[in-house]
Amino acid sequence: MSLADLTIKEFLDELSSDSPAPGGGSVAALSGALGSGLITMVSRLTVGRDKYMEHWTEMSRIRDESKILVNTFLDLMHEDTTAFNTFMEALKLPKETVEEKEIRREMMQNAMKKATEIPLRTLSECVKLTHLAASAVRDGNPNAVTDAGTAALLARSGAESAAYNISINLGGIKDLSYTNKVKEHMDTLLLEIEEEDREIRAAIQDILTKY
Repeated sequence: MSLADLTIKEFLDELSSDSPAPGGGSVAALSGALGSGLITMVSRLTVGRDKYMEHWTEMSRIRDESKILVNTFLDLMHEDTTAFNTFMEALKLPKETVEEKEIRREMMQNAMKKATEIPLRTLSECVKLTHLAASAVRDGNPNAVTDAGTAALLARSGAESAAYNISINLGGIKDLSYTNKVKEHMDTLLLEIEEEDREIRAAIQDILTKY
């Protein structure tokens, strides 16, 4: 069963267990899903209301993209746990002979790369969510601006949580060319979110001063 099919309580019970997965990577993706849901809501509170007619086209686009993001993040939530479990299976492979050790080493490295690429995708999708949140703050129903702001916070939280998972996995990967490339990409994405997050916070504060 996919993690997305669990009730909130069932997911929390699984998260609270002594099993290391689901863990921070899945929670990072869940943060993105929650933020995307909020952006969809803000869009729907804007489109169809006459006083915001000039923003209907933009907010319709945002609504459609955020709906897709919800499902993307839910898939990543499950994939993160699956990737970790694959690594654990590789860890249990036999290591009695030289050949077995080499096979085990290669399988572990491949599994660790996969376990790195999932949170990297989560981070990348959080960048998309941050862009949508910025548009929702600018063009969405101002009465829901704090919901759009919360989505931005969830995007940043998900992004930084995903970066934690990327970083710890990179520490065990021997392919330096791979690790350097991933780290550079990760840092670029984090910087993009940080810069836009500052703009979002300033825009929200400006709107709130008018209430």
